[in-house]
Amino acid sequence: MTVPVSQMVTVASYIVRQKFARRQRYPLVLMLEPLFRCNLACAGCGKIQYPAQILRKQLTVEQCLQAVEECGAPIVAIPGGEPLMHPEIHRIVEALVAKRKYVYLCTNALLLKEKLSLFTPSRHLSFSVHVDGLRDEHDDAVCREGVYDRAVEAIRETVARGFRVTTNTTLFDGASPLRMREFFDEMMSLGVEGMMLSPGYSYSKAPDQEHFLRRTKTQALFARMLANPKRRWKFNQSPLFLRFLMGKHDFECTPWGMPTYNMFGWQRPCYLLQDGYAASFQELMETTEWHRYGRRSGNEKCQDCMVHSGFEATAVNHTFNSLRGFLETVAVTLTRRL
Repeated sequence: MTVPVSQMVTVASYIVRQKFARRQRYPLVLMLEPLFRCNLACAGCGKIQYPAQILRKQLTVEQCLQAVEECGAPIVAIPGGEPLMHPEIHRIVEALVAKRKYVYLCTNALLLKEKLSLFTPSRHLSFSVHVDGLRDEHDDAVCREGVYDRAVEAIRETVARGFRVTTNTTLFDGASPLRMREFFDEMMSLGVEGMMLSPGYSYSKAPDQEHFLRRTKTQALFARMLANPKRRWKFNQSPLFLRFLMGKHDFECTPWGMPTYNMFGWQRPCYLLQDGYAASFQELMETTEWHRYGRRSGNEKCQDCMVHSGFEATAVNHTFNSLRGFLETVAVTLTRRL
């Protein structure tokens, strides 16, 4: 498992401070959505199905910085839409890096090469390129031919210029464990720092509702895909989350672990569900009925969800909440055996 040591230290010290303050709920990652516009129309995406007047809107730099200040999380992920379509995305990133936040700018890479000159390499900045498998699988997922080749070209250029590059991959029903293992080899050969994996979530607005993974299929896919992992494979996420996806842990969702802020406000309860919005982060944390979410709540929308935005924080907290969890994380990290 590969996460920069400085980032691990920052997150660990942040969690320790929350424990000393006796906070029961606290965020680890802010999901900051500056816009919903995108230059792709992926069949599994629920974020670009808004009316044109909504897609034309975007957060200001000031609104983004205010949300980061309110939340206080040490890591900021910037998804979309396509964040590189925001005319001031470089100003947003520059300001967050100056605040020593660890920024993961999520992109489909179509604009990455032409926008790179706007950014400066930093240990606090990673371009998280969305790649859903090898050429055929990825181009099929994004509903356009040639996107995989452009993403690979952009990754090579970005790595060559000294930037941190990670990948994020969403898996759907029908994914081949063997092809995914070949994909891991390919990403490592490109010089990618680490890979992030997650099963897709069944967005109600997504055009394709037939290929979202159910819980049992998720566990079967990840168990086969990650069995006897190669030592060269590097994953940019908690090893306990990967073990959860393989069916080796039965974690409960931590929906407040990765709160979302976008043009509508603070999204309840998480990045994936839209049960209203709060005007402030404090209101989100204090007035959201958290007991209504997660598998044990009985909420039908949560029964098959195993997405990183709900469970990565659970896995990280498990590491720090018990000696057993800590030792398991250390053992997997050192041996790289899931």
